[in-house]
Amino acid sequence: MIIDTTKTQNSLTREQKEAVGLLSIGTFLEYFDLMLYVHMAVLLNELFFPKYDPFTNSLLTAFAFCSTYLLRPFGALLFGYIGDHIGRKSIVVITTLLMAFSCFVMAILPTYAQIGITASWLVTGCRIFQGMSSMGEFIGAQLYLTEITKPPIQYPVVALTAVFSILGGTVALGVATLTTIEGVDINWRYAFAFGSVVALVGTIARTTLKETPDFADAKKRIMSNLNDSQQQKVKKKNVWTDGSKKDKKTFFALFILDCGWPVCFYFSYIFCGDILKREFAFTASEVINHNFIVSMVQFAGVIVLTILSYKIDPPKIVKAKLLLFIIVTLASPFLITILHNSSTIFFIQCCFLIFACDYVPAMPITYKHISVLRRFTYCSMSYALSRSTMSIIISFGLVYLFQYFSYWGIIIVMTPIIIGYITSVYYFDKLEREARTIVTKRKTRIVVH
Repeated sequence: MIIDTTKTQNSLTREQKEAVGLLSIGTFLEYFDLMLYVHMAVLLNELFFPKYDPFTNSLLTAFAFCSTYLLRPFGALLFGYIGDHIGRKSIVVITTLLMAFSCFVMAILPTYAQIGITASWLVTGCRIFQGMSSMGEFIGAQLYLTEITKPPIQYPVVALTAVFSILGGTVALGVATLTTIEGVDINWRYAFAFGSVVALVGTIARTTLKETPDFADAKKRIMSNLNDSQQQKVKKKNVWTDGSKKDKKTFFALFILDCGWPVCFYFSYIFCGDILKREFAFTASEVINHNFIVSMVQFAGVIVLTILSYKIDPPKIVKAKLLLFIIVTLASPFLITILHNSSTIFFIQCCFLIFACDYVPAMPITYKHISVLRRFTYCSMSYALSRSTMSIIISFGLVYLFQYFSYWGIIIVMTPIIIGYITSVYYFDKLEREARTIVTKRKTRIVVH
């Protein structure tokens, strides 16, 4: 697939602005609903699961976190099929509706004290459905915005989905903070009820979106080919491809890129929360309040990266983030050991989230190198597999690594992530250079002729 990387766009049309607004607000609502339980896990796990010793509780926290990502690969197959066969618009509507339903069930769900282990299974099921819906919504929003815009405005516009997903988590932490403040009588169920209502409103609003031109054009080309009797037999077994050869390397490189974020997220919010409780005697309420401040710093940092992506080539921003991340990773065990206080944990949390091993704000570059009518399936599967596999490995792995290696386990976990990330970053750099070279040569030939 040849990509014309020379086409540019410096501002948005009115229709594009409306799409950005609807998708950004929808992403915020999805992640508010999703992260509400994640950030309140220190409190809600006590309500929906039986009580155990501290080590077993750490494993329980890991299980509760993993349940969000457990069936995402199956969701990727389902939503990928819909997104690549029916359209991007359908996905963002369906997934928002699914999130509304999950939040409604969470709002009325009885606790462990009321119905026993059934409560544990039901809340786990809700978490699985929330994880599946958020995956389809987030990738759907990013692909939609990638396909209706061009660089350089494309980079900050697509990065807005990351900004609003973080904002959703920040507001969820704010609500969690209010519900756990002593003397403030706010039932946590109200938050899930509110999330259910706003997700339903978001579903209705998103029905006004139009299909992306890239998907519509690709689908028209396929249907046109099917009308040709000579090509109909050739296309019969593979109707929904656009003629591009499958590139397994691109999918694998995207998967490696996606593996970095769940590690950084879990370490920063979940594992560090356990450290604060275990070693600094933080209460559940204090951990939530602490993470709320961390989230606000992360939100501000990603806004800065998003603004910079309009003026600075995004791959350069990614490489600068990577360098800073490596420095912080290597220094973390020393800093925690020497400066054994909560402020050090706070600093490391903020650095891991702002300089995380993700490809923000350069994600459109990865998406453009995957065929349009396979794009949703490939991107959602990469996203889902990375979240499910890494969440399981890192959540349970860190518990045992910390037990045997203490803080040095951080380096053991992050080293393979960093190596794989570097390899993938340079792989996509190579694809971009090749695409630009081919387009330049083609334009030169046209001018000569």
